[in-house]
Amino acid sequence: MTSNKPLFKELLRQTIWARQLTAEQMARVEADTVEQFVPKGGFVCRKGEMVDSWIGVVDGLIKINNFSPEGKSVTFAGVPAGGWIGEGTLLKNECRKYDVTALRDSRIARMPRHTFMWLLDSSLPFSRFLLMQLNERLGQFIGMVEFDRLLDVDTRVARCLAQLFNPHLYPGTDKLLQISQEEVGYLSGASRQRANQALQVLEKEGLLKVDYGGIHILDLEGLRNFRA
Repeated sequence: MTSNKPLFKELLRQTIWARQLTAEQMARVEADTVEQFVPKGGFVCRKGEMVDSWIGVVDGLIKINNFSPEGKSVTFAGVPAGGWIGEGTLLKNECRKYDVTALRDSRIARMPRHTFMWLLDSSLPFSRFLLMQLNERLGQFIGMVEFDRLLDVDTRVARCLAQLFNPHLYPGTDKLLQISQEEVGYLSGASRQRANQALQVLEKEGLLKVDYGGIHILDLEGLRNFRA
């Protein structure tokens, strides 16, 4: 399951929550956490599974989604490298209520539930991190309700891209966003063609530049406040 353990350990040490752990705590995290490769389109986890680990994105891009009774896919969030998900379900000790799939080939970190709970009990900085994580996630999902009910597609795409730069949930996201127009469509709930039109609008506004293989963000605050 693991590919390059020394590199994987170094990436774990660079996570925002690991920086204030003790050497003993970090050693246990490194020993217990495993890496998994998930190909594009593959499931990181499935709805209905009992949660047994906290999930981090080492490299790649994943989405949290579900399906309506009519079969319509609803995307709740995209998670780039550096993001961690699933803490709420772990704390409630319940089955997962959503699917998580890879939008591209991704490397996933899995911290076992018992290690997660041990950190929660033994590390005050980790507990504070989780408090902030849950607060930021709540704000993100409240924003998504607004996106879905009040905003047009151009604005949804702008806010969707801006969300990927949340400094707590997704630290270290580069201004050259390695994301395809198809992936933007998945994350914003629009077709690839409509997402492409929205990107052209935002490019004309001087907020971003669509480059080969990615999107260069020129004005992050402008994206956050587009048509606000």
